[in-house]
Formats: sequence, structure tokens, C-alpha cells
Amino acid sequence: MHYQSVFKVIGILFGMFSLTLLPPIAIAILFDDGAFYDLLISFFVIFLAGFAMWYPVRKNRQQLGVREGFLTVAAFWVSLALAGTLPFLLWHNLEISFTDAFFESMSGLTTTGATVFTGLDQLPYSVLYYRSQLQWIGGMGIIVLAVAVLPMLGIGGMQLYMAEMPGVMKSSKLTPRIKETAKALWYIYLGLTIVCALAYWLAGMTPFDAITHSYTTIAIGGFSTHDASFSVHFNDPVMFVAIFFMIVAGINFSLHFMVWSKKSFRAYIQDTEVKVYLCLITAFIVLVSAVLVFSSTMNSAAEAIKHSVFQVVAIATTSGFTSTDFAAWPLFLPALLMLASIIGGCTGSTAGGIKVMRVIMLFKQGRREILKAIHPAAIIPIRMGGKSVPDNVVNSVWGFFALYILSFVVLSIMVLATGVDMVTAYSTVTACLNNLGPALGAAADNYSQLPSAAKWILAFAMLLGRLELLTLLILLTPRYWQS
Repeated sequence: MHYQSVFKVIGILFGMFSLTLLPPIAIAILFDDGAFYDLLISFFVIFLAGFAMWYPVRKNRQQLGVREGFLTVAAFWVSLALAGTLPFLLWHNLEISFTDAFFESMSGLTTTGATVFTGLDQLPYSVLYYRSQLQWIGGMGIIVLAVAVLPMLGIGGMQLYMAEMPGVMKSSKLTPRIKETAKALWYIYLGLTIVCALAYWLAGMTPFDAITHSYTTIAIGGFSTHDASFSVHFNDPVMFVAIFFMIVAGINFSLHFMVWSKKSFRAYIQDTEVKVYLCLITAFIVLVSAVLVFSSTMNSAAEAIKHSVFQVVAIATTSGFTSTDFAAWPLFLPALLMLASIIGGCTGSTAGGIKVMRVIMLFKQGRREILKAIHPAAIIPIRMGGKSVPDNVVNSVWGFFALYILSFVVLSIMVLATGVDMVTAYSTVTACLNNLGPALGAAADNYSQLPSAAKWILAFAMLLGRLELLTLLILLTPRYWQS
């Protein structure tokens, strides 16, 4: 294990992360909101920490291997979440514990959106901007940005890219060079963010809210600058903008790249995962709308349908924005929405969940096993987009699903052991493992009332979900550490 290479990369990434504190510092100066010195101290502490890790090993020229890539990604996300606590801890008016600060930081970076904060409307603009920016950075992954920069410093980035990017087939690249792939992803990500911010502004949001909500919409994060989340801005134009960009952000960014480069929407139309993704969202909307309308939950059918569409898209894409208290909806609807978050968005998107691609493969593999029981000698390939899927990919999906179920069960039992009720335990683990945010039970409003032990477990669940299990779980195996 080349630990010097790991420290060198993490030191460089820390330096990059410290630069992201400059915009909040500028906002603190612009609005004179009292957080300037807290943010400035955070900037210097994080920068110096990165420098301290980089300087002793700066002359190391060893490339990152696969093992070092996994360790670097996991260690960096944990250390970055620790660094992200500083602005929260230093802002004296927050009076927040280290546990809550770490929970909020990890929730932001993993784009989970679970929060322990209350009174958001009274927080400084710079702190609110910082929270939203955390999600924007974590959305595509600062590691993907780093692989566009590290090659210029003599450090290979393919191992980081493979360990960081979500999806079933992680080794696929959009361009021949991994640096160009990372650049292409970030250009698309940045472009969508700018267009989303402009759309929010034209729809009636203030410039500040438009920018911060565009960050958390494209990142599918769910942090808002208001305690009431989207119900503050719940007019038709804003709603349509949010729904459109949440759906777009839940689609594979590789497809966005193909559509942009070929100037044709054919990639969307021909992609099986996108078609199933849109059909699932439509089916959930129809079912939820029907229940709300016939149960007379809302004042009118139009209001019921509007909230149904927004809330289904927000939960199904794991964005986590709320327009109303869906936890109080009748019958099975809250549980149904939590189920939708388990499916999540498309592979290669900023959405959480197990991903639509895996659900399709699980369904097709299940159907194949049934057919083989009827015709034992038959050779029945699994096809996606007209092409046969290799057996090793199918096996990896089953392995992922088994690990997902095992992780959910173990984490739920651990949270139950902290003293919370079953609904709260199961829903918070679901929300955090799928990077959703909103939960049920005692965490329906926020997570502030949960025991500290439960918050640490859920923070681990957030990271586990963000790195799609294997990147983190592989570090827990003894064989990984054998030389």
C-alpha cells in the first residue's frame, strides 16, 4: 500500500476544498452577516491541513493503484466531512454540537439532505450558501473534478474515478482520456446549474434563493434556505422548474453528454433505463394522485395532483425537497414514497437509491430464473438496449443487492438499539442509505431529536449510500489490508 500517494492526493484535494470557502467569504462580506471571520479561519485551517499532508510527501511519484484509489476516496470523504464541520462549529450563534455539525456536513456532501438545523430563515446568508454549496460539490463528486486536475500534477486519476462514480459499469468513459471525461461531466453539471438558476430567478425566486436552490436541485440534495423548504416558493412556475431539473438531474450524465455532442435527443429516446425511469415516476404520480384525490386529503383535486407530482418527483429522484408534510398523508403513501427512493434515479446521475438500471437487471434476472425452471436447457440471455449483458455484470448487481439488504438490516438494528421507535429507525436508515433526507416518525421534521449515537450511524449510512457500498465496505475486509 502506497500511503504516501494517498496522503499526497488528499492533501491536494484539501487545498482544493479550502478554495470553495472563498465564495461564502465573499457573501459574508457582501451582506455583512457576521460570519466573515469564522469562514476565514475555516479557510486557513483547512488549507494548512492540506498543506501539512502534502508537503512531506510532495516528491513522491508513485501512481495510485486500485487499492489506493478506494482508500483515498473513502478517507477523503470522511476527512472532508470533518473539515466541513468547521464553519458550523465556529459560527457562535448556531450553538451546535460536534455530532450535529458532522452530521450536517456529511449530509451536505453526500447530497442526502437530512438536517439537524432549525431556524434556517434566520441564519446568515453565507452559512446558508455554504450548506447549499456543500451539496453542489458533493453532487458530481469533487473526486471527479480532481481527476481533471491531478494528471497535470503527475498523479493518475482513473482509480479515483472508478471508486467515486456511481453506476453498474464504472469503467466506461465518455472520452478516451479520463481527464477529458471528468471535464465533460463537470461542464454539463455546471451548465445545468446555471440554466436552473436562471429559470428559478425568472420563475420568481430571489437571486440568492435561485442560486442556492439550483445547487441543491442539480445535485439532487434537498437542502433549502427555508425551514418550510419549497412550500415557501410553491407557485406553478417554480414548481415546474424544480420538477423538470430534478428529473433531468436523475438521468445518466453520460446521456446528457451524448445528446449535447450529437445535437440529438435520440440517446434519451433509445435508452431503456430512461424509459423505465420515466414510466416508474409516472406510475407513482398516478397512484399517489388517485389516493389523495379520493381521500379528500387536499382542498381540491388540482392541489392534490400538484403536490403529488412535485412530491413524487422529489422523493423518487432522492432530491428530498418538500412542498407539504407527506409523512401525514393517508394510508400507505408515506411508505410508498420511501420505496420510490430505494429505486432512485438512473445510474451515472446525481440521484441516490439502488438505481433503475439495477432494478431492471434484477427483474430480468428473476424472470430468466423462472423461465429456466420451466426450460432447464434453454439459454436465455439478459439484454439491455438490444445487447447482451455479461454475466459478471449481472452477478455484480445481485451482489450489490445482497449487500444493500444486509446493510439495511444491520443499520436498522443498530439505530433501533439507540432507543428510537421502529418507524423512525427504518425510515431514517432508508432515507440516509438512499441519500434522500426526509424520513418519517421522530425525524419527519428534522433529525435534531435523534440520539447522538443514531446520528453517527446514519452519517455512516449516508457515506455508504453515496459511495454505493463496495467502495466503503471493501475497506472492512481483512484481505484488503494484506500486503
